[in-house]
Amino acid sequence: MEYTKGQTHTLQPPICGCCSRNQRSYRPATMAVIRWLLVALLAVYGIQQVQSSASNHKYKPDDEVPIYANKVGPFHNPSETYRFYDLPFCLPANLKEKTEALGEVLNGDRLVSAPYKLQFMREKDSEVVCRRKLTKDEVSKFRKAVAKDYYFQMYYDDLPFWGFLGKVEKDKTEPSEEKYYLFKHLHFEIQYNKDRVIEINAKADPNAVVDITDDKEVEVEFMYTVRWKETNISYENRMEKYSQTSSQPHHLEIHWFSIINSCVTVLLLTGFLATILMRVLKNDFVKYAHDEEDADDQEETGWKYIHGDVFRFPKYKSLFAAALGSGTQLFSLALSIFGLALVGVFYPYNRGALFTALVVIYALTSGFAGYTAASFYHQLEGTNWVRNLLLTGCLFCGPLFLTFCFLNTVAIAYTATAALPFGTIVVIVLIWTLVTSPLLVLGGIAGKNMCGATRFIRFTASYLSYLSFFSLLLPSSLWR
Repeated sequence: MEYTKGQTHTLQPPICGCCSRNQRSYRPATMAVIRWLLVALLAVYGIQQVQSSASNHKYKPDDEVPIYANKVGPFHNPSETYRFYDLPFCLPANLKEKTEALGEVLNGDRLVSAPYKLQFMREKDSEVVCRRKLTKDEVSKFRKAVAKDYYFQMYYDDLPFWGFLGKVEKDKTEPSEEKYYLFKHLHFEIQYNKDRVIEINAKADPNAVVDITDDKEVEVEFMYTVRWKETNISYENRMEKYSQTSSQPHHLEIHWFSIINSCVTVLLLTGFLATILMRVLKNDFVKYAHDEEDADDQEETGWKYIHGDVFRFPKYKSLFAAALGSGTQLFSLALSIFGLALVGVFYPYNRGALFTALVVIYALTSGFAGYTAASFYHQLEGTNWVRNLLLTGCLFCGPLFLTFCFLNTVAIAYTATAALPFGTIVVIVLIWTLVTSPLLVLGGIAGKNMCGATRFIRFTASYLSYLSFFSLLLPSSLWR
């Protein structure tokens, strides 16, 4: 090849004929694959950009926003809750139950489709939900609920809101009697920021009521009104409202003087007690150091017997080791829960997050219980470590299971939402069988193999026993 001045040439490796043919045949296929991959990525990216659904909490005007009815119950007893449709409310056209996580079921949440349709940014005036004729039994159910000050709970775009079912008023003609009224018109006030829902409130119209004092059939027309209002609150801060909701006042006065006074008192009492103990011990040590003959003749009393019992094993060492193992597991569980709370995992009304964390962390920390119990039991020269592990696994779960059986039976009898379904019970049993028990056994094996009994403790205990035995048989003059 000849090079001419002023021309640039690129050096290329020689290509044989077969290689060139293969490259020519592979290039179209490779370009086609790359082209389809680019089209797929652009399509996915475009779908993510225009997606508007409940999964990302972004909506366009007139989009359906999920609303679920959860439960009803007396206001003065929040632990007593029942399913929303246990009361004769209007049923939606397609009644669907929301699939719930383990923690939500444990928390007593039973979410179903609500009879209302609250499209994004669509206002409604006196929209009719349904017209129905309440029977005497249905009127009696509503009257009992109103008499107990029942409330309802719903979720709109995962935002909880509450409302009351009715009100009780004194009869104007006969003040000694009471009149019961059922609310039939709800006003929804929803705040939004761009394409996200920020806040929702539900208020009943006090003038739109139905008299349900008497046991008779009543014609009811349930209605609702929707109003939308724009707000500057960001989506990330929409839960701050619920973190401030409490039955206690927001600004609690902290009595710093009382706290400091209590701390100083505790420190002073601890100092006085430590001073007295140190003086007693110091006098005894001085007496033993300078007058050994008199000290040998004196009879030991009180706390001086400790040196003979400090190396003796406890009577129920298996139960003692099991209690230490269960306590270690519960302590680890408490530390983990506090750590997650500090991180911010349990934000307000995160349905079932706390119960899910309790079940999962308790199952995962069972290895700590097995390790601690087996190691201590082996140090105490225990031999039946299998029984010790069984006792460790049942020491906390046994009483808890018996208590759960009783409470769950009562909840089933009253048809409360606190009653766990059979499927949830099976899931918990499987977690205990497939996760908790194997980790407990593995921790026990590790503790048994890695933490053997200390020879020094065994030798010292034997030496003290022999010494005490011979000191009783021989006269004190021979020990001088």
